[in-house]
Amino acid sequence: MEWFASSPRSLMLIAASAAAMYLALIILTRLAGVRSFSKMSGFDFAVTVSIGSVLASVILTKDPPVAQGIAALAALFALQMGVAALRVYSDKFEGSTNNKPRLIMANGEMLREQMNKAKITESDLLGKLREANVLDFSQVDAAVAETTGDISVLHRARGDTPLAANLLEGVIGAEHYRPEPIRT
Repeated sequence: MEWFASSPRSLMLIAASAAAMYLALIILTRLAGVRSFSKMSGFDFAVTVSIGSVLASVILTKDPPVAQGIAALAALFALQMGVAALRVYSDKFEGSTNNKPRLIMANGEMLREQMNKAKITESDLLGKLREANVLDFSQVDAAVAETTGDISVLHRARGDTPLAANLLEGVIGAEHYRPEPIRT
C-alpha cells in the first residue's frame, strides 16, 4: 500500500513544482515561439522529448530542484532557437541536422528500394494510405517519407490537377515522379 499512498506535504510539493514548471514553460514558449513543440525535424522532436523529460523529473522528484529544471528548460529552448537560426542561414548546417525527405511511392507504384532506405515497410505505407483515404493506388501521385518520420500522401481523384513537380524539390528520388493523368 506504500507505493500507492503519499503524504499531503509531498502532494503539495508536486503541485508547487508543476505550477512553477508550467509557468516557466509558458514563458519560454512565448519567447521561443510555437516551433518549440513542432515536429519539423528530428532535432525538434528530440528537444520536445527532452523538455517532457525535464518536466517530469522536476515535478516528480526532489532532485533536480525547480530552479535547475527551469535552467535546463531555458538551455533546451536556447539550443533549439540557435539551431533553428543556424539552419536558416546555412544550408550545410541544415543538411547536418535534418534528414532529407525521400519519395517512397510515385505514380501509384511503391518504390521498394526507396522504402528500404527509409526503413519503411509496406504495411507502414498501406496504413498511411488508408489514413489519407486512398481508395486505389492509382490515386497516389506521390508518398514522401518526411524528415520528421511522417509520411505525406499526395493523391487526387480523376480530373484533379496533378501534383506540381516543384513540391518534390529537395526530395530524394523525386526523379521517379512523372506527372501524368490518373489511370481509369
